[in-house]
Amino acid sequence: MKAAFNQKELVAAVTTVQRAVSSKSSNPALEGILLKLHGSEATLCGYDLDIGITTTVPATVIEEGDIVLSAHLFAEMTKRMPNNTVTIENDEKLITTVTSEPAEFQLVGMTPDEYPELPSFDTLRTFDIEAGMLKSMIRDTFYAISDNPAKPALMGSYFDADNGFLNIVSIDGFRMSVRREKIDTEEKFDFILPKKTLAELLKIAADDEAVVTVALGKKHVVFKVDNYSVVSRLIEGKYVDYRATIPNGTTTSLTIEANRIINSLERMSLMTSDKMQQPVHLVVADEGMKLFCTTALGKANDFIETDYSGEELEIGFNNRYMLDAVKNIESDMLCFEFNGPNRPLKILPTSGDSFIVLVVPMRI
Repeated sequence: MKAAFNQKELVAAVTTVQRAVSSKSSNPALEGILLKLHGSEATLCGYDLDIGITTTVPATVIEEGDIVLSAHLFAEMTKRMPNNTVTIENDEKLITTVTSEPAEFQLVGMTPDEYPELPSFDTLRTFDIEAGMLKSMIRDTFYAISDNPAKPALMGSYFDADNGFLNIVSIDGFRMSVRREKIDTEEKFDFILPKKTLAELLKIAADDEAVVTVALGKKHVVFKVDNYSVVSRLIEGKYVDYRATIPNGTTTSLTIEANRIINSLERMSLMTSDKMQQPVHLVVADEGMKLFCTTALGKANDFIETDYSGEELEIGFNNRYMLDAVKNIESDMLCFEFNGPNRPLKILPTSGDSFIVLVVPMRI
């Protein structure tokens, strides 16, 4: 096999598919990138048995063929090439030469027969969604994904479609984030997408109106994003009934500027840390909301003037969880709805229903 590439195009493709390559595997081929040269383009693939990323890149193909190359070495070689043209060829012993005059590397390739095939599956349904919208929905809920292996269903985001709307939900036991947007299908379906796949979609999807096509199977899903195809296993199991966790009643409510509460919580953060699980107190009374905390480092006090309705209230929160929540709602104004000091706080945008965030309080 032999082909010539534009160096920048090749580096972009290799860098992206490399992220799906296994860092350590009993099958050495899974630590490599599968390179296929056919027609006037090259196909590159990285796959770790959970997620696979493939893409095509233009190439001047002189001799067709397939080979698996060490992902780390291949990526580092292509990045360091001195000019815009990179030539790749190999011999019958799989010795692969990567050249960009005057630089030349040689590495031992692996036969593609050792590379596992990406999963093929019967597509149950497909839908399209704007790339920017999908990226925004994932980004706004990503922080609340659980890392607890004791609850594997929560180690991903729940995609729940019904009546022409898609909800993406993340829950880690301390907070819940729900993002809702209209999509182009009335079908009802749901699936749980692993955190790693979500992270890759955040990197690959653009912030624009380009269309992402999603093909859903029983155990796998494929996202076609620009020139990339991302195939992922799904997390099996039943997700929690997130709708049942959303409080119905409200005893105290207020509207507040997002930047004001973010700035105040960041000031509280100077006195808190993961090692010091002391709550930040929120007291709603008189002319607004008072925030204070006391730790081994010292004390912090702040006050935000705001109108409220309902009962006076004192409640405590993990400062980091609260800060994550308010930072990830794309709204200048937020509505805080309390239902007593021991019930989750519900945070909403002041207009629309595209966000619902719950934060579980700490006992004070």
